Amino acid sequence: MYYIESPSTDACFNLALEEYVFESLPRAESYFMLWQNRDTVVVGKYQNTAEEINADYVRERDIAVVRRLSGGGAVYHDLGNLNFTFIVDQGGGAGPDFQSFVDPVLRALAQIGVKAERSGRNDICIEGKKISGNAQYSKNGRTMHHGTLLFNSDLSVLGEVLRVRADKIQSKGVKSVRSRVTNIQEHLERPVDLPEFQSLLLRHLFAENDLEVYPLTETDLERTEILCAEKYGTWAWNYGRSPAYTARRERRFEFGSVTALLSVTEGRIQMLSFYGDFFGNGDLEELSAALTGCELREPALLAALEGIDVGHYIHGMDAALLCALLC
Repeated sequence: MYYIESPSTDACFNLALEEYVFESLPRAESYFMLWQNRDTVVVGKYQNTAEEINADYVRERDIAVVRRLSGGGAVYHDLGNLNFTFIVDQGGGAGPDFQSFVDPVLRALAQIGVKAERSGRNDICIEGKKISGNAQYSKNGRTMHHGTLLFNSDLSVLGEVLRVRADKIQSKGVKSVRSRVTNIQEHLERPVDLPEFQSLLLRHLFAENDLEVYPLTETDLERTEILCAEKYGTWAWNYGRSPAYTARRERRFEFGSVTALLSVTEGRIQMLSFYGDFFGNGDLEELSAALTGCELREPALLAALEGIDVGHYIHGMDAALLCALLC
């Protein structure tokens, strides 16, 4: 098995690297990867991004949001979290096989002095608190299994970033199941920092198997960067791929309460209506029409509203406030 350590902490690059290794490196070999992301929410392939993140908090903290290839729920990554990936040929099984990949991690943790156990189908817990979530993607008999390991993450940020506002959103996206969490560092028998933990994990995971370092070539890096730019770094993949959904956005402003009802498909507004106790002179259907078909993201909304006097329709409202409400 080859070992690949990512040179980047950019989530777009790392998820692109996973896919590149999965799709492009020789299938005759198996691969194991360790990688970290700076502050990022990673949403599952079949999730509605809008349902999973605290959009205001994400924007204020400049937290990245990226969609992965595998299903499952949303997770928060920071530099206190270590991610691992197995990429192997596994044949055409009837369904996901989490145990084959989770059990070696459990044994390695036990060797380090961490008493953890599998919980449910795809989690690892310590004393009932989650330290690892796992997910899988399979194609043509090849499997990518990846998981998180909360080592010394900022759990307060994790709690806020995945706390969605009370806006009512309805879709067929797969919802995340929130769990109590803890950090591995709190359960170690002696003080260990993350680099030492990573070294110990590698040593115990592959104590009985040969692990050869795979040096990423310039071609590997270039092709990963292209995939990052064309897929994982795009709004279309991270937000536009969300299932169709309806949303109710409500805010109370000094000039009155405003409610927006939206229907969104492939990240674009299909229908939009405004209600509230505000005052205005214009026909609200004109304002709705200007935004219908627009991508539900701030730059696109602001471009669509250019030259439109939003305050004519809702007294006291401007384009920036309206974008903040809708987003």
